[in-house]
Amino acid sequence: MAGGDTHQQLSQLLAQLVAELQHQQLWQAESPSAQALASTEPFCVDTLNFSQWLQWVMIPRFEQMVAAGMALPPRCEIQPMAEEGLKDLGAAGRKLIALVGEIDRTLTVVRH
Repeated sequence: MAGGDTHQQLSQLLAQLVAELQHQQLWQAESPSAQALASTEPFCVDTLNFSQWLQWVMIPRFEQMVAAGMALPPRCEIQPMAEEGLKDLGAAGRKLIALVGEIDRTLTVVRH
């Protein structure tokens, strides 16, 4: 798969993830504090819940990489954290977890 194709596919998956977060009413209008976003813990687990981390950290970082045509990470393994962080949402969580899993698979595909 060519790099541009991966960027395009990631962009589409990010848009689907945003739409699903909005549909599930997990999208927040107000950003967490700069201090919360500056957490050094993986997934900002000490300052954000998982859907906040998706919205305010992961999605913007990936969108920036796509927009700039930057090299994407060679691996992505966010789904296990999504399973833990969204487990209390039932069916709604499963749809979000599936989208995160698609992002993982898109970025972990062997690219040349």
